[in-house]
Amino acid sequence: MGSMRRERSAGCVVFYVSPDGVRRHLVLHYPNNHWDFPKGHVERGEDDFAAALRELREETGISEVEPVLGFRREISYFFTEAGERVAKTVVYFAVKALRPEVTLSREHLGYEWLTYDEAIRRLSFKSSREILAEVERLVDSQAASRGSNDDGGPRSSEQDHLP
Repeated sequence: MGSMRRERSAGCVVFYVSPDGVRRHLVLHYPNNHWDFPKGHVERGEDDFAAALRELREETGISEVEPVLGFRREISYFFTEAGERVAKTVVYFAVKALRPEVTLSREHLGYEWLTYDEAIRRLSFKSSREILAEVERLVDSQAASRGSNDDGGPRSSEQDHLP
């Protein structure tokens, strides 16, 4: 039994609030045909958040973001690459993109900005769907506690809030 290689990556759960107030989440189409969030390897000496922002910029061209305070989630899993067992940890942060323009890197086949329900259906992995649900709950609660829709966008119509 050989030694196990360890990898650490960092990524971003990215959303944008469109002019009509709808929150849309960015998902990328990877070459092995899965859909997931932007992420990549943490480089030596780099902190996780800096790595997540660098990967976001390299993979999508998005650099102007506001972090969602209080969100940081780690997931761990195993996979086999060229016969070698790899233990991978990915840490995710949540950020709001200030504009929706994407310049996709050659690493990916495509991208989409999707509503929460669409993104839940499109994401390939259960762990990613769970992370998106956590981000959505946090952003909703932060928007509600501020009593405004300018940062997260409304999930329901205004009349739902009438007495």
